[in-house]
Amino acid sequence: MTGKKIKIVLDTNIFINPDARHFFGKSPKEALDIFLERLEKKQDILCFMPPSVYEELTKFIEQNSISKRIVLINKKPPSRYEMKIPSLLFYEFIEEIRSRVNKGLRVGEKYVRKCLQSKDEQETIKALREEYRLALREGIVDSKEDFDLILLAKELDAYLATSDNGLILWAQKLGINCISAQELKDFLD
Repeated sequence: MTGKKIKIVLDTNIFINPDARHFFGKSPKEALDIFLERLEKKQDILCFMPPSVYEELTKFIEQNSISKRIVLINKKPPSRYEMKIPSLLFYEFIEEIRSRVNKGLRVGEKYVRKCLQSKDEQETIKALREEYRLALREGIVDSKEDFDLILLAKELDAYLATSDNGLILWAQKLGINCISAQELKDFLD
C-alpha cells in the first residue's frame, strides 16, 4: 500500500475487552496509551472513532487521564443522513430481532417455571439474566455506538477494528473489512 493511507475505525472493545486489550496493555488506560504511542510513529495509518464511541471509552478511562496523544484518533461522526443502507440488510435485521424476541420469551418462560420449583430465587434470577442477555444481544448490533462504527467504516472505506462478533457479522454484510486486536497490533508494528 505505497502512498495510500490505511484508515481504521476503532471500537472501544479493542481497549476494554481483556481478550483484545492484552495485545496493548493490562488495563484499558495502559492499552490506549501504548496504542497511541505506536500510532504516533505510523504516518501511513489514520484512525477514527465516532464521538459516541469516544464517550463510551471515557466511561472506562477517565477523561482527564487520557493521553494528549488522543488527538491522533480523529473523532468523526458518520454522515447518518447521507449514508445509504441496502434494504435487504434492514429486512434481515428485523427478522433477526423478531427471532431474538421469541428466544427471549422462551428463556423467560423457562425461568418462570424454574423459579416456581426453586428455593434459590436470586441464583435463578442471575441465571435468567445471563441466558436472556445471550439470547437477545450476542451476535447482533445492539447499540447506537455499534451502528455508528459500521456507518463510519462504510463511509470511509476503512477497516473496522473490533472484537465484537455481532458487529463483525453485520459489518461484513456491508462489505466492511474487520480486523482483530492482533491484526491491529501487527499494522502498528
